[in-house]
Parts: sequence; structure tokens; C-alpha cells
Amino acid sequence: PAARAAGPGLEERLFQQVRDHFSFETCGNETFPQRYLVSAKFWKKGFGPIFFYTGNEGDIWTFAQNSDFIFELAEEEQALVIFAEHRYYGKSLPFGLESTQLKKTGLLTVEQALADYAVLITELKQQYGAADCPVIAFGGSYGGMLSAYMRMKYPNIVAGALAASAPLLSVAGLGDPTQFFRDVTADFQKSSPGCVTAVRKAFQQIKDLCLSGAYDEISSKMATCNKISNKEDVYQLFGFARNAFTMMAMMDYPYKTDFMGHLPANPVKVGCEQIIAHTDPVQGLAALVGVFYNSSGSAQCYDIYQLYQSCADPTGCGIGSDAEAWDYQVCTEINLTFNSNNVTDMFPEMPFTEAMREQYCWRKWHVRPRAHWLRTNFWGGDLKSASNIIFSNGNLDPWAGGGINSSLSPSLIALTIKGGAHHLDLRGHNPADPPSVTEARKLEASIINGWVKSAGMERAREKRSGASAGGWL
Repeated sequence: PAARAAGPGLEERLFQQVRDHFSFETCGNETFPQRYLVSAKFWKKGFGPIFFYTGNEGDIWTFAQNSDFIFELAEEEQALVIFAEHRYYGKSLPFGLESTQLKKTGLLTVEQALADYAVLITELKQQYGAADCPVIAFGGSYGGMLSAYMRMKYPNIVAGALAASAPLLSVAGLGDPTQFFRDVTADFQKSSPGCVTAVRKAFQQIKDLCLSGAYDEISSKMATCNKISNKEDVYQLFGFARNAFTMMAMMDYPYKTDFMGHLPANPVKVGCEQIIAHTDPVQGLAALVGVFYNSSGSAQCYDIYQLYQSCADPTGCGIGSDAEAWDYQVCTEINLTFNSNNVTDMFPEMPFTEAMREQYCWRKWHVRPRAHWLRTNFWGGDLKSASNIIFSNGNLDPWAGGGINSSLSPSLIALTIKGGAHHLDLRGHNPADPPSVTEARKLEASIINGWVKSAGMERAREKRSGASAGGWL
């Protein structure tokens, strides 16, 4: 697997990780194999910094293959690069293939994941003879939240963090529930004003057809594999369609990507062209969602229950076992009660209230979400006592509205990337990049370089004063 085309010289390894960091009973002395990827290609052994990617909700190779900026910077800084996989995702399964079954999910928390990273960094520094090498955490999206949290919770281990597109406020329940789909709508509006009108018209026509019982017409125009036969099916169709818009807005990169699905360059623009080219708005909508769901062009129809599974994250959980793990996380600590209302956004009204979330989570996982826990444990929006964190957001990214968009102190720096979608800055340079992301990467590089230097100077100072007993006392 190490031969996969990801950053230079990555090797896949396993680390025997503690199953439960916060108990000395039962699981506390048991371990599970946690996967991580490591590249020492650019490392100045024993001296260069350590760049540590805090893995998020998926296979760690996916993130390694889409974060070339980290390798470009590692070459400049002569850094050791580590991508660590998040517990319960990819192959890092505390209870093997049963990990996402009821009663086995209890150890899937943000706190356990951060503790995994803290333990892994500590052990690997030992192994590599890197005791004096400063660690910089990197992450995008949920991974960006984790990199910020690492700096907040373990400043003894991590000297600084780049938190790209990290929705720190919305996940703590501090956002506006209409914000997300309003911003997805705004992306399509910016692309071409006629686009939103056409989308609204398409959804309205589907609603009208549904009310008159013309389910066959909906099925044939939307090219569903199975006949739509009731209101539940129409609601599923709405969720399925809305998810395509979400993904296209998040991945609205200026060149084609294979990050979370195969998408062309500027997918929002491509999607709008599709719907506007059709005289029938519903058939146009089917073509638009095909930019995401039928990128190969070979699908004859859409299996709407297979391609989209609704969950406790209205922006989508994906499919497969990683999706199950994420569903559990958004049922416990991470709050994503976004809804669409057809007023501030172009989508059908699809409410998702605290009560609906509670009901779903209890039925599916036998857990009750703790709406305020992230605010308590990870400070909500009151981050000013932290330091050395960059919060970067792209103005095309619907997640940006739930993140930190203005600097909180000289060392808590917010960057906005004009024309950037979801953590574009973590991707490698590309000729099609907007100038703003090139600038942002330069600034990130120089800030990180400063952190590395001052951590090095502090180490040297400690060593000198350590020789004289008593330190500062």
C-alpha cells in the first residue's frame, strides 16, 4: 500500500495504541493497531521539525493524497511528516470489524482521538531520536478542529497548528442553523444568477408533481432506478439532491479532483451550465446532480437510497463503515443541526431540530447528544487564551461561516482565501490556483517557520538554564 501515489516517500506503519486513555480498568490496558504514515524523505534527522497531520473521518491515505502543501513545506523546513489515522476510521479499528456496532462505539470520542495523537507523537519522538524537534499539527475540516484542539489541550506536545476550514463554532452549536445551506446557495448564485432560479423551479415542480401523485413523472425525469412511490421517497430524493450541491460547493476547486468523489474543475459552474441547458428544470436538476453522482457518465439511473444515506449530519455522512463512525460522532459531541428552509436557501424545507436529532440518535445508537459539551471542553468561541494557531477559510466554502474568521490575537491568526473552497490551502500548488491561496500558503509557511524557530530557541534556553539547578525558582 505504501506505493500508492501520495506524498513523497510515505510508508504505512502500525502503532499499538491504548484503547481507553481515560480508564485504568477493562480496556485501559488493552491496545489496538493504529495506522499512521511516515515520510523521512526531507527530514534533517534529529533537528528538523515534525509535521503531524491529525487524521479525520476517513482512510488516512485519502488525506495524505490531498495535502501536498504539507510535503512542499516539509521540503523547505526539512521536516519529518506523519499522517495519523483517527480511531474507528480506515484500518484503525479498536474492535476490528465490529467497531461500529452498538456497544462498541463508546471509545469513539474527540478526547480519545487527541490522546491517541499525543501518545503517538511522544512515542515516535523517542523512536526517531527527535526529542528536541518541535511538532506542528496540520488538519483540514474536522481534522483542522483536531489540530487546533491539539494545540489547546497539549501545548506541551504541539508548538503550533494550522487549522484549515475548521468549523469550530458551528460544531459547538454556536452557529446559525440556516447558515450552511444559505452559503451553498450563495456559491451557486455567484456562479450564475439564473442557476438558483432554475434549481428552485425544479424543486417546486417536484413538489407539485408529488402533490398531484405524479410519482412516475418524477421517477422518469430524475432517472431514479426504483420508482418513487410516496412522500418518503420524495424526501429521500430531496436529501440526495441537496447532498450533491453540498459536495460540489465544498469541492469547488479550480481543477479536477478525486478527493471526495470525482469532480471536474469548477464543479459549481459545470453544474449550473447543466441545469440551464435543459428546458425542463427537473431533467436539468437530474443532470446537475450527475456532476457529482455520475461523474463517469456511465450510470443509467440513480439509486437514491444507495448513493445517499441520511444521518445525523445534514451535510452528509457518506456511505460505508466510516460513515457509521461519523454518524456516531455527530450523535454525541459534534453538533451539526443545519437545516434548509427554502427561504434563505434554494432547497426544499428540510428541518433538523435538536429534538429530531435526539430522537434519531437514541433510535440508532442509544445515545443522547450533549449539546454543550464541546463548548465546555474545547472552549467554544472563547479561544483567546490559546496561542499559535492559524485558522484558514475559503470564501467559497460553506463551512467557513462556522469557523474563526477574524484574528483573536497576534498568534491566533485568521486567513480568508478568496476563491478558495474547502481547505484549498492544504492542497499542493497548481497552475490554476487563485492568487489568494498562493499568498495564504506563503504566509502560513512564514508563520510556521517562526514557530519552529522560536520553539528551537526555547529548547536551547531550557537546556542552558536546566544546567543551573532549580530552573526559574
